[in-house]
Amino acid sequence: MVSFQDAIKTCFKKYAHFYGRATRAEFWWWVLFSVVMSLLAAGFDALILESVFEQIPPDNKHSSGPIGMIVSAALLLPGLAVGVRRLHDVNYSGFWLFLWFLPIIGWAFLFYLHVLPSRQTVQVKYQ
Repeated sequence: MVSFQDAIKTCFKKYAHFYGRATRAEFWWWVLFSVVMSLLAAGFDALILESVFEQIPPDNKHSSGPIGMIVSAALLLPGLAVGVRRLHDVNYSGFWLFLWFLPIIGWAFLFYLHVLPSRQTVQVKYQ
């Protein structure tokens, strides 16, 4: 089983590698890391914009601030790469990741694919 730290190191080491395989643990540890980092970035943005600069958004609508956008940009490519590698691990093409553009049904099917156990034998093109 992959530890949290090992999964994060692996994802950053394979920053833009869209070939190979990613275990279920590696993928879900990355998802947890991404969510935590996004929440922290949103908190820092709120702290900076509202406390330091005294800019409270009208109607209490919060949009992504500069730190949130930087964190999102930094995590986008490795997130896509680990998602593609996870699909390869269950013997699906990385192009299935485009199902994110199909709300609800596509998201549910991708969630199902991401929770499937790893396949022992995978097509050579995904190695």
